Amino acid sequence: MSCRNLVLILGDQLDRRATVLDTCNKQEDLLLMIESRHESRRIPSHKARTALFLAAMRHHADWLRSQGFRLEYVRVDTPPAADFQTALAHALREHQPAEVRLTEAGEFGVQATINETCAEAGVPVQIFADAHFLCSREAFAHWRAGRKTLVMETFYRHMRKRYDVLMDGSKPVGGKWNLDSKNRASFGRKGPGMIPPPPLFAPDEITAQVMQDVERHFPDNPGSLAGFAWPVTREQALEMLDDFIEQRLAAFGPFQDAMWTDQWLLHHSGLSAALNLKLLEPREVIEKAVAAYAANKAPLSSVEGFVRQILGWREYVRGIYWSEMPGYLELNALQAEQPLPGFYWHGDTDMHCLRAVIGQTLETGYAHHIQRLMVTGVFAMLLGVRPQEIHTWYLSVYVDAVEWVEAPNTLGMSQHADNGLLGSKPYAASGRYIQRMSNYCEDCRYKPGERSGENACPFTVLYWDFLMRHEDRFAKHPRAAMQWRMLQRLDDTERKTINRQAGELRAKFASG
Repeated sequence: MSCRNLVLILGDQLDRRATVLDTCNKQEDLLLMIESRHESRRIPSHKARTALFLAAMRHHADWLRSQGFRLEYVRVDTPPAADFQTALAHALREHQPAEVRLTEAGEFGVQATINETCAEAGVPVQIFADAHFLCSREAFAHWRAGRKTLVMETFYRHMRKRYDVLMDGSKPVGGKWNLDSKNRASFGRKGPGMIPPPPLFAPDEITAQVMQDVERHFPDNPGSLAGFAWPVTREQALEMLDDFIEQRLAAFGPFQDAMWTDQWLLHHSGLSAALNLKLLEPREVIEKAVAAYAANKAPLSSVEGFVRQILGWREYVRGIYWSEMPGYLELNALQAEQPLPGFYWHGDTDMHCLRAVIGQTLETGYAHHIQRLMVTGVFAMLLGVRPQEIHTWYLSVYVDAVEWVEAPNTLGMSQHADNGLLGSKPYAASGRYIQRMSNYCEDCRYKPGERSGENACPFTVLYWDFLMRHEDRFAKHPRAAMQWRMLQRLDDTERKTINRQAGELRAKFASG
């Protein structure tokens, strides 16, 4: 198939309004989409993650063809699909395009591979800014310039003003920028009650074929496809968005940090994967949430909390990623070198909270942000796991995981490996936090209030050990000093007991 320009559509660029499509000549240009076997093997990608990407890509390919675009699609079961670079080089040899065009890649390494492959073939590359995002890389760099410290809240307020979201003139609607203090409730002993379930999307013929391909090519990858029902088209993603706005947004705010056994979604939206694949646009998601507030369908605290995640946090971590790469992936400020415990890959542990969250993750490919940050993330940090190992795990097991958003959340917010660039203090907590925000501790053999002894919760043992190990670093920290002052409760004997028990835990988990 001859062509003038080769227009590359990456697997997380399924945006029907992409600028690069507007520049495409449907008679002379050729679109290229590539499924890569290597992509699901370089990290052991959860079967649901791989299936979601491939199913969404194949549905998007059908839509592109229906719009009259010429498209070459490299499927995972063909020889060129061995890896992305091989498939791209093959296409360049076959079609001899005058130019390769694409929306800027979301991942640093992917963009580097594209540039290198095209340079070797002598084909120039034209890169278009990703209009999906509300803050371009250049706009973030401009906002960041001259700032000694970075604070997400400052960026978030800047974005609220820039896009006039939940604003009353120059002031925030309701008088406060951030209503997070109202959004920390637990479900209490009675539990969450009846929550309307999200829509489930039965696999159609395309998705069913993808699921067969995943099982055939990646049989040893983690996770299950038994209940796969994620939205794989824009129409399905819009249905899931509307369902969240109508059914769960109102209670999202107060209960966004709460957890409950065998309740995987609760009041969360489950839209992160659709957003990261660009089946949805952040503008329309924000607009629908704000409209729900205007129509008195959801309180301001819920809408503001939801908007902050998309307009604030999501755009902020992307800015951090691109301004800090490629060195960001190797950061290890706390000098953590413990291997990741094996139970992260199979969930077989006697700690109920970790068993519940990891089991849910392996079953569905999903866990909400507090399950990730305050259960799997906190435990890894307290244990002293090498940040790059927990980064690989998060990138592997969640259906919404793409590196630009996952890496800063893991290395920065979760593991404090960036020395406070993303979040100024580490998210260290004992088992008491999990006890307060969930029912996980009720069926667990460990006691979250005990910091040493046979029944002591490993979270709590490791929490106090973490405070001791990093006392010099954080004892005078402006935001963390109060937490570290609690060490004054411990005498030398108890300190030694905790240190010894923490060492035993590390040895136990290092041995598998």
